[in-house]
Amino acid sequence: MVPRRVSVWGATGSIGCQALEVMGRYGEAFDVVTLTTHRRADFLFEQAKRFCPERVVITGDVERGAWEKAFGKLGVTVGWGREELLDAASRADTDLVVNALVGGVGLEATLRTIEAGVSVALANKETLVMAGEIVSSAAKEREVSILPVDSEHSAIFQCLQGEDVGSIRRLLLTASGGPFLGRDRSALDRVTVEEALAHPNWSMGKKVSIDSATLMNKGLEVIEAHWFFGIEPERIEVVIHPQSIVHSMVEFVDGSIKAQLGVPDMRVPISYALTYPERWSGGYGWLDFAQTTNLGFSPPDMEKWPALRLAYEALEMGGTAPAVLNAADEVAVDLFLTGQIGFLQIPWIIAEALERHEVVSNPGLDGILRADGWTREIVLNEILSHLRG
Repeated sequence: MVPRRVSVWGATGSIGCQALEVMGRYGEAFDVVTLTTHRRADFLFEQAKRFCPERVVITGDVERGAWEKAFGKLGVTVGWGREELLDAASRADTDLVVNALVGGVGLEATLRTIEAGVSVALANKETLVMAGEIVSSAAKEREVSILPVDSEHSAIFQCLQGEDVGSIRRLLLTASGGPFLGRDRSALDRVTVEEALAHPNWSMGKKVSIDSATLMNKGLEVIEAHWFFGIEPERIEVVIHPQSIVHSMVEFVDGSIKAQLGVPDMRVPISYALTYPERWSGGYGWLDFAQTTNLGFSPPDMEKWPALRLAYEALEMGGTAPAVLNAADEVAVDLFLTGQIGFLQIPWIIAEALERHEVVSNPGLDGILRADGWTREIVLNEILSHLRG
């Protein structure tokens, strides 16, 4: 079997590490081409020793000389900075790119990869949230596959294999409800960072964990699902499912429903994206139905979780609104993580940014990036000052 050539951007993050772990299980079935990190050069070096990539890219500010020498001894080329990342993304020497980057650079890198005719296993939410129409059109034009990595979108993708998209009545995205499902809204203003990071079912990075606690993560997934599957927002519903066993569902026009179930382990959807259209044995654990005695479902409380409502509103507004939603959320989450705002102020900041923004319809990439930059500036320089009084 000819090895699949795979690059992993954001290799030292949660998804990147798990993607490499999955590839490591299959011996010589994969060749690693490019690995990237922002600042975790030491961790990247350990990954390079094991997976022997052709090149690595470090985008953050680290001491270059010592790392140039260290990677050189491994026979690995080192690139530095954002432009080197985008240059690597433009190369057609890879069969599949796992985009596990965080932030807007993930969008630009995805577009470069699509232009190079390379398929993308997408974990970077910003790509479709900020520029779903642009990215979808580019992928269609270049006949490039965009494979979902998130468990929810992977579940829907799996449920739709062999199905006509025209037979879909609605998509049902499941949400665990996060660590505060049973807590009254009046008590959420006292939430600590540690509590918000303690997701009951999934092991994730800090940003995704906070988004899961506010349900913004599910809101972003609604926007992504719209572009992944071409389904109108009113036919994409969120249901609370605390057990995280049913990863999402598709209801068809004849009343039947397909659901994808499994243990809550991100390595499963990552493996499916890496090996698609095949399924390879993974050994990530098996669902024991004798122990799975309760699968509960309930509608989300939009008053308790306004971030989810804001995501639907931004999707309906269209244009630059989703980019504003995303950027405001990124800044607000960082402010919460650094102790500068409270938990309930995250959605308040997002709502304020959307209220102040004049939506641009049908923006190009430059317009989307301008909206992203505008949002970050307005949140830090005006909205935060107003919040502090």
